Amino acid sequence: MDDRELRRVHVRVTGRVQGVYYRQSTQREALARRLTGWVRNLPDGRVELVAEGHPGQVAELVQWLQRGPAAARVEEVEISEVAPTGGTAPFEVRR
Repeated sequence: MDDRELRRVHVRVTGRVQGVYYRQSTQREALARRLTGWVRNLPDGRVELVAEGHPGQVAELVQWLQRGPAAARVEEVEISEVAPTGGTAPFEVRR
């Protein structure tokens, strides 16, 4: 798949999203969709992530991010489109 067939998003999620397995659940959902990228907690209580892959799979992840895992309470999801890099590393949780 070349870069023209990829979509990459930079996302920041606000709400009760730390301490509720949001990062681990996001990684599981991203890997199930064969996406690359990463997710991490921010010092201000938000979660930040970058996801890249097939546009339909990225859209599915973005839709899931609106809910998150059962214990999360998502208040806002900010999404920015960024240029795909064609990365191949598995989606990871960053500390």
